[in-house]
Amino acid sequence: MTGEVAAGRRLVVKIGSSTLTTSESSIDYAFLDDLAAQVAAVREAGWQPVIVTSAAIACGLEALGVAKRPTDMPSLQAAASVGQSALATAYAEAFAKQGIVTSTVLLTRRDTADRTAYLHARDTFGKLLDWGVVPIVNENDTVSVEQIRFGDNDTLAALAACLIDADLMVILSDIDGLYTANPARDPDARLVERVDRIDGAILASAGGAGSSVGSGGMQTKVKAARVLMAAGIPMVIAYGRRLNVVVDAAAGKGVGTLFAAPERPHEITPRKLWIALGDSARGTVKVDEGAKNALVEHGKSLLAVGVRSVEGSFGLDDIVDVADFSGHVFARGRASAGSDLLELAAGRTREEIAANAILAPLADGPVIHRDELVLFE
Repeated sequence: MTGEVAAGRRLVVKIGSSTLTTSESSIDYAFLDDLAAQVAAVREAGWQPVIVTSAAIACGLEALGVAKRPTDMPSLQAAASVGQSALATAYAEAFAKQGIVTSTVLLTRRDTADRTAYLHARDTFGKLLDWGVVPIVNENDTVSVEQIRFGDNDTLAALAACLIDADLMVILSDIDGLYTANPARDPDARLVERVDRIDGAILASAGGAGSSVGSGGMQTKVKAARVLMAAGIPMVIAYGRRLNVVVDAAAGKGVGTLFAAPERPHEITPRKLWIALGDSARGTVKVDEGAKNALVEHGKSLLAVGVRSVEGSFGLDDIVDVADFSGHVFARGRASAGSDLLELAAGRTREEIAANAILAPLADGPVIHRDELVLFE
């Protein structure tokens, strides 16, 4: 039975395939039962949880009796179609034991690249939480293709956290958290318990995917944390099978790596969050130190005079990454000019740009307006 419930703190819990499945890549029903009990406990503590799950493909392969994960897209999408039903049923049955109603929310990049659809998704999440429902979110693998898929559920979870204006996101993984190096290869690797700023060194310490049943790795988790920190949402990466991990993380106890979210000097609007996560970047604009300082320290717009080089091919209004000259991405925004035009302007002075009939419109107008720019540091 559902009804309007009092608003509480909002929590996103992302569960990776390797945590949700057994070594044979089948659903771990005992884990789901324990997860449901933890979700019930955090609800009692005043949280409104949303679950972002993986493993639809793995569940489909289990149901079909396919031992080895295929590599072609039609087979993966067909397996997801079979597995999504099994996965949704497994969640519904486990959570029903705790008196919790669940719903299924399937998303693709195409659903969020359109701002109107993004806002409708936000409103739907809000109503589900108002009704006391626990949404179970997954990528719509049945229809996703390489051009529109999120590629990993860490990004999808970060999007969900921004959609609901979460107070905390917890990623349940097959590793304790972020290490200084790959602990499987380096015996001296140590757990990083707290991250206050994501720089090039932190990104470099994140390795690739560690499981045959998942698509994400530590790097995707760190990139998700980078956006969440900009949004003021703390994130925790923890070992998913640790006792009471969700309950302890929600209570503020140290259970892995905490990516802290200090107060931001610049306003992070819903539109900026949509820019950061709602669409994939089409290219990269590299800027000089003066431009970076103007963006990060003074909240300015990016001007063409600060652009030093352009990577990729993008058009007017496409989403692009903004990097310093070392290649470190520190911002993302909507471009007001295409890559061809910016390549011509790169490295020129304002006077040179203004004197060129083709480039003159870029002399005074922003390449990326500050209202459509998200800073990651």
